[in-house]
Amino acid sequence: MGCAIEVHKQLGPGLLESTYEQCRAHELALHQLPYTLQQQVPVQYKGVSLDCGYRIDCLVDNKIILELKSVESLKPIHEAQLLTYMKLMQVNVGLLINFNSLILKNGIKRFIL
Repeated sequence: MGCAIEVHKQLGPGLLESTYEQCRAHELALHQLPYTLQQQVPVQYKGVSLDCGYRIDCLVDNKIILELKSVESLKPIHEAQLLTYMKLMQVNVGLLINFNSLILKNGIKRFIL
């Protein structure tokens, strides 16, 4: 969360999600935290792994999914998206981060399965 807060402190709200994604990735690298961007989320269906086009914004240390938004407000569909990714990837912790919040801590939701 500290990396996201630093990005928000430097840039503020109102930019594209992709900008926050790249800047946050830079912060993770500065802190030597392993991560992958746009990780494929396969769907298992009847014994077959299918690429249905789902991508996680960021997977940190194979333990935390970060789903980034830059929207007016977080909606239940955003929460459902993150929870689905967590189940499909078998990751127990996820953060939904809305960079379009005036105060970033008010735009962060943590989920644990």
